[in-house]
Amino acid sequence: MRLMAVHAHPDDESTRGAATLAKYAAEGHDVLVVTLTGGERGDILNPAMDQPAVKDSMAELRRTEMARAAEILGVQHRWLGYVDSGLFHTGSLPADCFAEIPLEESTGRLVEVIRDFKPHVMITYDENGGYPHPDHIRCHQVSMAAFNASADLNAYPEAGAPWSVLKIYYIHQPIRITLPMVKLAGQLEKLSRTVARLFPNRPRMPRVRPDPDSRALRLVEALRRLPLRRSSTLTEISCSDYFAVRDEALRAHATQVDPNGIFFVIPLEWRQRLWPTEKFRLARSRVATSSPESDLFAGIATD
Repeated sequence: MRLMAVHAHPDDESTRGAATLAKYAAEGHDVLVVTLTGGERGDILNPAMDQPAVKDSMAELRRTEMARAAEILGVQHRWLGYVDSGLFHTGSLPADCFAEIPLEESTGRLVEVIRDFKPHVMITYDENGGYPHPDHIRCHQVSMAAFNASADLNAYPEAGAPWSVLKIYYIHQPIRITLPMVKLAGQLEKLSRTVARLFPNRPRMPRVRPDPDSRALRLVEALRRLPLRRSSTLTEISCSDYFAVRDEALRAHATQVDPNGIFFVIPLEWRQRLWPTEKFRLARSRVATSSPESDLFAGIATD
């Protein structure tokens, strides 16, 4: 089987559904990550990399980081070739950026990749983009348009023979949860830098190791299992065995991920025990399905 994940920037594949990609790749499926932009306008989010020389070579560094992350995850990778739009601009978007490219043009380019790779399943963002970055929202629009157009004999005939992707999923990352997390991460980062500046010789706090029998862990685990916390409409992929791979792929994006930062605050063993799945929401299907699912390829006959 073939699985395609469509993402806006390098590092998005490692922060959204990476363990699922690694799992399917390790099980022998063909997995392709398509990155729509180069992430050239991204900020440096790792204090250790915050240097003028790094900023000057951002485009090249992000390509190198992406290649390393793809290798770690065991997936194939292609660039769609567009320029990053930048984050939360207050004025007009740059004229050359991905979000300003006509939808028909970028859709045609993704249709060509779909018809070449022939995925059975696609993964992308919902209509909110996971969070309201202009490239993430455009990624959703392009992905859905290409899902439809790739099967249409009359659409983009120059892009190859039609191919019907059977299912497309949204990565389940509710905006009402994501935005507070982004804000909190930014606040914690500012606090961390302030403390480091005021107390340069202060040793780092040792990372707490999880006690599997601790009352706190057992309480959180019990809360996680409450019916109100679960949804029968979601596809949950058990992939905790690949969380360490996901962490390694994250660290490969050194300009974007602080190895001592927010992604790694909760110890690996706790994450594996408390949140052992990654979640997706089925957006469109051309095959019969039933809920809940535990496999992105559910309902699809093998080639």
